[in-house]
Amino acid sequence: MEQRWRFPRTAITAMSIAIGIILWYLLSSVSAIGSIIADPVTIVKAFIAETQSGRMWTNIWASIMRVLGGFGLGLSVALPVAFLMGWYPLVRSLIEPWIQFFRTIPPIALIPLVIVTQGIGESAKISVIFVATFLIMVISIFQGVRNVDPTLIKAARVLGANDKDIFFEVVVPASFPYILVGVRLGLASAWTTLVAAELTGASKGLGNMIMEASLYFRMELVILGIIVIGIIGLLMDKGVLYLERRLTGWQELRKE
Repeated sequence: MEQRWRFPRTAITAMSIAIGIILWYLLSSVSAIGSIIADPVTIVKAFIAETQSGRMWTNIWASIMRVLGGFGLGLSVALPVAFLMGWYPLVRSLIEPWIQFFRTIPPIALIPLVIVTQGIGESAKISVIFVATFLIMVISIFQGVRNVDPTLIKAARVLGANDKDIFFEVVVPASFPYILVGVRLGLASAWTTLVAAELTGASKGLGNMIMEASLYFRMELVILGIIVIGIIGLLMDKGVLYLERRLTGWQELRKE
């Protein structure tokens, strides 16, 4: 029987990254594109300069605190709202239309209202991120509650469990994978909303760095900011995936 050669996943990932960097370098060598897309060497030099000056760490820290603040607030509100919507039809009928309505509105459209009501302080930036993350996470978690196998609930009732026991012993554990999916989507939404949030008069942060650099056509800083946001967001996503593997090991998960 012919043996099939299989490359390690890490080798394939490294190869993909290397190919991407090579293509990036080739594109940046084209004169018409090079003025907009800085080459990798220029980006590395810009990163070293920003790091040595301390501006990079200041911007990274400010953005992470805003993202975690808005995301944490969004998750703390999305969890009870989603479970109440999934468990009580009356609550679902009252709240779901409003969530579906606001879900179609981009968070950037709320910036003028946020500035008028909260000014340009940190609370305004966190509020914009909160709205974006809450709307995504509440829908994901709600779907998890709705998709709980009715057989599990019926079996629990047959065994004498009351509504409280069913909710905490059946519904919550069965919905946990959806909660983690909502967390991943919420973190991604928080980072994608960051630049819009920092439009509210930020003096530091990765989004602010990108906007200021674009005004002076310093495209190496623009691309550097984009890359840093992508790397931090990717690391956070991998962290949630790690928790998912550890905390949902009792489920039959698809092997990646």
